[in-house]
Amino acid sequence: MLEIHQFPCLSDNYGYLLHDPESQETVCIDTPDADEYLRQAGRKGWQITQIWNTHWHRDHAGGNAAIKAVTNCRVTAPKGDADKIEGIDRTVGQGDIVTIGHRQAFVIDVGGHTNGHIAYHLPGSCTAFVGDALFALGCGRMFEGEPAQFWASLKRLKALPGETMIYCAHEYTAANARFALHADPDNADLQAYAEDVTRRRDKGLPTVPTKLERELRANPFLRADDPDMQRRWGHPGDAVATFAALRSAKDSF
Repeated sequence: MLEIHQFPCLSDNYGYLLHDPESQETVCIDTPDADEYLRQAGRKGWQITQIWNTHWHRDHAGGNAAIKAVTNCRVTAPKGDADKIEGIDRTVGQGDIVTIGHRQAFVIDVGGHTNGHIAYHLPGSCTAFVGDALFALGCGRMFEGEPAQFWASLKRLKALPGETMIYCAHEYTAANARFALHADPDNADLQAYAEDVTRRRDKGLPTVPTKLERELRANPFLRADDPDMQRRWGHPGDAVATFAALRSAKDSF
């Protein structure tokens, strides 16, 4: 089994080290804080061999050069963001495959937060590393993309097996829950989820990762194709317009 080491870094990021005990390869999923990644890998006794970037923002790719200088690791990054990322050895896009040892991760185009944003799905481990495309009870701000593009991206994630564990990059869930309850106040699954988030955060526990099947029931951004959500937000039969309305409302919430 692959080992996933999750740790907080910067103000609200999560760092992830993915380790294959057979090959002894270790992958950094994004590089928000080079020093902390190197420190955490050292504590685990793991040698960093790869970096997989999800998008170009500095709190996701800003540590590439420093980690590569120490470890001589190989950097994989999204084609669509490549001109803004340092140290790239390989660019990838929708449908490409990257490997850690003999284990495969499939690249998914999740553009919208940035145009080139990608996710990495490891079906053998039922995990997906989604950067800022999808959050527990939320999704990323649409800095570069368009609503139809971002909704198409979310549909690709929605199509993954329900048991997939979603590893997103920030601890935003409490704030996301407040908006979600505003957006979808009659959703009993959401209400129970929000109560669980409050309990976990009161104890200082992370709310990430999250299981996709739970997000499908409670995350308003993944429910833009639900007729009840569409009626509530004034766009019957139009998932893209419903998603756009939700995203705009969250931006000013």
